[in-house]
Amino acid sequence: MRAFAKCVARARYHAVPHSSLPSPHPLLQTFAGLCRHGAFSEAIAAMASLEVLGLVADSISYSDLIKLCFRHGAVEQGRLLHRHLSSGGRAPELFLSNSLMGMFVRFGLADEARKVFDAMPVRNVVSWTTMISALTNLGQAEEALRLLISMQREGIAPNMYTFSSVLKACPTSASLRSMHGCIVKHGLESDVFVRSSLIDVCSKFLDMEYGYRIFNEMATRDLVVWNSIIGGFAQGGDGYMAITLFAQMKKAGFFANQSTLTSALRACTGMVLLEMGRQLHVHVLKYNPDLILNNALLDMYCKCGDLEEADEMFDRMPERDVISWSTMISGLAQNGRSTDALKLFESMKVLGPKPNHITLLGVLFACSHAGLLEDGRHYFSSMRQLFDIEPGSEHYGCMVDLLGRAGKLEDAMKFIADMSFKPDIVIWRTLLGACRVHKDSNLAAFAAKQVLRLEPEDEGAYILLSNIYADSHQWTEAEQVRRSMRDCRVKKEPGHSWLELGKQIHVFIAGDMSHPQADGIKKELSKLLTRITAMGYVPDIDFVLHDVGKEQKEESLRYHSEKLAIALGVMNSTGAKPIRIMKNLRICGDCHTFAKLVAKSESMTIIIRDPVRFHHFKDGSSSPHPA
Repeated sequence: MRAFAKCVARARYHAVPHSSLPSPHPLLQTFAGLCRHGAFSEAIAAMASLEVLGLVADSISYSDLIKLCFRHGAVEQGRLLHRHLSSGGRAPELFLSNSLMGMFVRFGLADEARKVFDAMPVRNVVSWTTMISALTNLGQAEEALRLLISMQREGIAPNMYTFSSVLKACPTSASLRSMHGCIVKHGLESDVFVRSSLIDVCSKFLDMEYGYRIFNEMATRDLVVWNSIIGGFAQGGDGYMAITLFAQMKKAGFFANQSTLTSALRACTGMVLLEMGRQLHVHVLKYNPDLILNNALLDMYCKCGDLEEADEMFDRMPERDVISWSTMISGLAQNGRSTDALKLFESMKVLGPKPNHITLLGVLFACSHAGLLEDGRHYFSSMRQLFDIEPGSEHYGCMVDLLGRAGKLEDAMKFIADMSFKPDIVIWRTLLGACRVHKDSNLAAFAAKQVLRLEPEDEGAYILLSNIYADSHQWTEAEQVRRSMRDCRVKKEPGHSWLELGKQIHVFIAGDMSHPQADGIKKELSKLLTRITAMGYVPDIDFVLHDVGKEQKEESLRYHSEKLAIALGVMNSTGAKPIRIMKNLRICGDCHTFAKLVAKSESMTIIIRDPVRFHHFKDGSSSPHPA
């Protein structure tokens, strides 16, 4: 600092240089050196002296100082620099103004970036793109789109980075298509970066048909584009297409990276494709240990019902974060191992990271499906005090489910009434489901009305209410509900189940015998029914919800989709591996009994995943029991 003071003193002497002997001011040289070598504090102090003496340094030094401000997170010093560059009515050079804008955007000060932008006498494509990108990231889509129009009116052509930023501002799929037309107009339709962004936004709107069309139009593709299209289909729930594209990508000679494998694992998880997931695990092993990929693998094994592999995976992980712990806790709970889930949660409190709202959701789910009413109440009430977590609607929903399963429907209703926010449709559906289990048609009618008030075309409410009336043999009321459903043109989603055999997925719809092996499936199903009938199986016709004769009810039960899937699984089983079946609707009590007895008679393990949880059948027992 003493040397710096001498430089300032010499600068005062040179402030008015001799006309015949021009020489650079020592302070300017010192300032340039400080900026170049990263002496941040000294450079800021030197800038203050420049301001006092009315001196202006070179643009490169100012550019270096802008970078130092960002590197040090020095917001106030960045503002000082902006004022210095704009003092005396001067306008900073174009590239400095762009750098200042970038600095303020990175600091999250979009308003100050906008001030720089508005004060610029001349702007180039970098200026416009920086501002458009900032507005898009702030969610100010309308203003971002307005700037895009203004940019073109001023004769500045958007580039690939402009479009990649502004595409995220498109509010609808239709506006995205219009933007695509604008991209074509500017000759950027072949740019891989732009097309990748187009596909990403298509996935946001779940318009992967259009995204796939864009993908197919590409003459050349890179890994980024492959990742976009695979990730889009995986995110949109079309796991089969995501896996198909993954295979095509490998065939085209591209090597999967973390993003590719994460998307492919998500696809396997959604479709319950365990064998494909295991093949992907082999690819993952080629990389260094990676927390994101390990978490994706753990989630896949949990949601495919392979808890043995999930346990081993969790134990082998060199690093675990809150996602790892939460995934394992929820996986154990959903697979009927609630006690293990709660034990793991207690270990997490001692050894792991601080639980988050997803962790507590898994804990409450475990309590609900194990019937641990008091434990559930304890964990729910301790969320704020112990973990600083504000319960959300999903946590409240778990508590309603917990009370409902315990048969405490009045308590559940009071709990809903005491909530600090209006109950959502999931909470009312949960109460409605509990009413069916405990055959409370009056409360069910009230809950169903609340569901239909929030979602008039909710098929589940009509069906559940009809089921409740049918369970109570109130056929007139059940028919009235079905008539209302027809009048409102609400269609019942057909029950369907699927299983993976080799590299093929076999899908079954209740009562549909169009499968290529239909004759063999019917014969196998008859054999299974004969064997388990000898073990005491009696069709539970209470699960047939039509006012028809006993024989018709039994025939209806016979061809439920999961029974057809189980029959095909038994036909192709080696006995060593479990039969794994996915179902789109809740498994009924009769199919639950059927699966349990078939598992015993055939000495095999059957795992069925419905929208709520897994059902494991082995040696004549099941976990968890239907509810």
